[in-house]
Amino acid sequence: RALRLAGGRSRCEGRVELEQEGTWGTVCDDGWDIPDADVVCRQLQCGHALRAPGNAAFGRGHGPILRDEVGCEGHERDLWECPAAPEHDCSHKEDAGVVCSEHQEWRLSGGRDGCAGRVEVFFRGTWSTVCNSTWYETEATVLCRTLGCGDVLRRPSFGHTLPGKMVYLCESLQPSLAFCRWTFNKSAPCYQSGAAGVICNGTGS
Repeated sequence: RALRLAGGRSRCEGRVELEQEGTWGTVCDDGWDIPDADVVCRQLQCGHALRAPGNAAFGRGHGPILRDEVGCEGHERDLWECPAAPEHDCSHKEDAGVVCSEHQEWRLSGGRDGCAGRVEVFFRGTWSTVCNSTWYETEATVLCRTLGCGDVLRRPSFGHTLPGKMVYLCESLQPSLAFCRWTFNKSAPCYQSGAAGVICNGTGS
């Protein structure tokens, strides 16, 4: 009954994939909606669903299509508990996805393009800044690569002007900052910190 999200920018967004008898497959988007996505988010300890995109929004999966016409009410503990059609007439271009509230995405603002500026993170429905108390080469490299911006040139400081503050600590080069250790809105690690910035050596689109 394993469940995972694939193709997203954190472990809390992506294409819904289920495991059945050792094979991973996908879910068809017919009837896919927020209550269905809520069950997935809760099962993965990713909060609640913000969106329930279909049409292979996170790319087309592989393997069997294991569920179609999923009809969760939203309180179920597990996606397999929800009613679904026994047969399907879907292809992988209809793979269902979710974006959960614990998903994080990033942008650089105030620089000359999308690869330079103050680091801002979208988390729990709002944009926040990142404290530079633990903003080192590793963290900045992870972000530059996640954004498709190459590697780090410089790490300038900015002021905090958004409501929330995030701290990241990466011990190695992870696929994105969401896979590093992070804490949100805890004052101690952010005390007297500036807002993290980065100038990457690639250029943004």
